[in-house]
Amino acid sequence: MLIPHWLRDPRRHSAVFVLALPMVFSNVTTPLLGLVDTWVIGHLGQAWFLGGVSVGATLINLLFWLLGFLRMSTTGLTAQAYGAGSAEGQLDTLARALGLAIGLGMALLLLVLPLLPALIALSGGSPEVQGYAAEYVSVRIWSAPAALCNLVIMGWLLGMQDARSPMLLLILSNLVNMVLDTWFVLGLGWQVKGVAAASLLADYSALGVGLWLVSCRLRHLSVWQGAWPRWWQWSALRRLLGLNRDIFIRSLCLQLCFAFMTLQGARLGDVAVAANAVLLNFLMLISYGLDGFAYAVEAMVGRAIGRRDRQGLREAIVLNLGWALLIALGFTLSFALGGQLLITHITDIPAVIAEASRQLPWLVAMPLLAVWCFLLDGVFIGATRAREMRNSMLVAVFAGFFPVWWLCQSWGVSALWAAMAALMAGRGLTLGWLCWQLERDGRLLGQGREPA
Repeated sequence: MLIPHWLRDPRRHSAVFVLALPMVFSNVTTPLLGLVDTWVIGHLGQAWFLGGVSVGATLINLLFWLLGFLRMSTTGLTAQAYGAGSAEGQLDTLARALGLAIGLGMALLLLVLPLLPALIALSGGSPEVQGYAAEYVSVRIWSAPAALCNLVIMGWLLGMQDARSPMLLLILSNLVNMVLDTWFVLGLGWQVKGVAAASLLADYSALGVGLWLVSCRLRHLSVWQGAWPRWWQWSALRRLLGLNRDIFIRSLCLQLCFAFMTLQGARLGDVAVAANAVLLNFLMLISYGLDGFAYAVEAMVGRAIGRRDRQGLREAIVLNLGWALLIALGFTLSFALGGQLLITHITDIPAVIAEASRQLPWLVAMPLLAVWCFLLDGVFIGATRAREMRNSMLVAVFAGFFPVWWLCQSWGVSALWAAMAALMAGRGLTLGWLCWQLERDGRLLGQGREPA
């Protein structure tokens, strides 16, 4: 038969689902949290409450997600150490990454609060939207140290081929957030500050659970003697910092596009920014659902590279991509059949419903456009090939997203969604081409010769 034997082997598919399904289920709770945020605020009767939360959350997400390299680099380096059977490498990666997370979290607190008025002014929204956005950020920013350490903990556990612990961590955190969200906003009447306070408390709750989960794994690593000098070796730190630098640039470009979506929407009016807030929750639902398989491929690719297993590398890519395509098709059908109903359940503001409904076709197409870049991002993270990820993102943003928006800006809100579609397609095409080249030459596995 033309189908390879390993593709027909149920054990190979089971290995994918052991890692992917826990992350799919737990990741979906994160955009569901966003839907709960939007729901509780969307029923307060004024668009500026929803706009303020959207702008404030965008600024916080921009800051935290720019530092998402903490999770990505930790996953790739830990998975490679796991595949190579290096307990020292597993422990050292955790210690270096946690140290970096704590330092960056404290730096955010020192920098953001004094600059908050200037940051909020950049949104260009109405005075009401800006005021409520400032309320949100002034509370939520205090979760920075916990949120960044949580990124490291999740990345390390996933790199250790453990998807169940991150699942428990994410689900518990988001459930705490949803319950407090509803209580603080609808029960206590705290409005926007209630949404921010719920997220703050959930982040620190997650940190406590995460440290306990890590301590359970560390009991099996008897490599503490002489660990302190190893953790701060300059060569290892330089590799970590270089990897994080390239992922940071990649994340900066990506978050620039998402921030532009919200901030440019704010300039188009309160209804536009509120409608985009509704639909961006749908996009996050797509992202987190497909990222479950991206996380799985990160762990599997990193392990295969640590073992120098080229066949295992190929299997990890093909199996995860196949299942992610099926999930993407499911999202497309769900939005096509039930998207209108979802919009009307999230908000009862007629103007917002009408604008979100006009843009819904973009969300119907988005899963099949985006699945490629999500999965290939996971391949490059597992391979710790951050330079290629950075270059792909630069091309997609500056030759795709912004040119498409500029050419179509007379379309209003639709121009923003056309630009987002171009971004996703451009990332998939460039990453796919780079992945094919690197795998063909053996460089993805670290066996081929790198260009001078």
